[in-house]
Amino acid sequence: MQNGERKKVFAANWKMNLTADEAEDFVKKLLKIRIPEETQIMVFPPSLYLIALAKIAKGRPIALGAQNMYWERAGAFTGEISAPMIKDAGAEYVICGHSERRHIFGESSEMVTRKARAAQIEGVIPLVCIGETLEERQAGETLEVLQSDTLSSLAAVDADPDIIIAYEPVWAIGTGLTATPQDAESAIAYIRSQIKEIWGKTAERIRILYGGSVRADNIDELMRCPNIDGALIGGASLNLESFLEIVTNGTNI
Repeated sequence: MQNGERKKVFAANWKMNLTADEAEDFVKKLLKIRIPEETQIMVFPPSLYLIALAKIAKGRPIALGAQNMYWERAGAFTGEISAPMIKDAGAEYVICGHSERRHIFGESSEMVTRKARAAQIEGVIPLVCIGETLEERQAGETLEVLQSDTLSSLAAVDADPDIIIAYEPVWAIGTGLTATPQDAESAIAYIRSQIKEIWGKTAERIRILYGGSVRADNIDELMRCPNIDGALIGGASLNLESFLEIVTNGTNI
């Protein structure tokens, strides 16, 4: 199965940015844009905006997700949110194991798989992120890291074609550096092969995104790769015009 048979995904991860008014204005304007049927748009705002944005986007072709969650359903976990809360807020997806969560906050793949499984149990779809650091890449450990991260991050998760994976080379996050299309395709093809080891043919239906300084001028080449099904977009998704330019360039190939 080639990426033309898997619905393309363009996911805006706003991280710790935008005000409530800015977030609502962005989504209202985005809803006025015709979105191709073969394309799925996702927005991951700061969690405290989810309820308001879900009311605006209800019944419309934009999916909302949370940027993080904790694996327990409830309890004395100050500052955390759970999968039931995310679902109740109107979101369908949650990012598990973003590179910043792993490398700034010390989350392990074992923590990531617990989060992804907890989300899955509650009917929230995990978007699981994996990727190597610059040091690991320079040491020739990329495939070893990707194998470990993939298998460990999905260890507790049931095979499900709706789950999304994002390959995020840590050295490309917010640095302006981007993996070449060839490097990204090679890494993502390898990730798919590892998923196939545990989930069999389901791996061909899993959508795998590229994340790491995605821009309008590099998305075209990335999307021409047979295993790349879309992009997880950070800084360039904070501005509606730049985000739409990426979507346009990534779908008109």
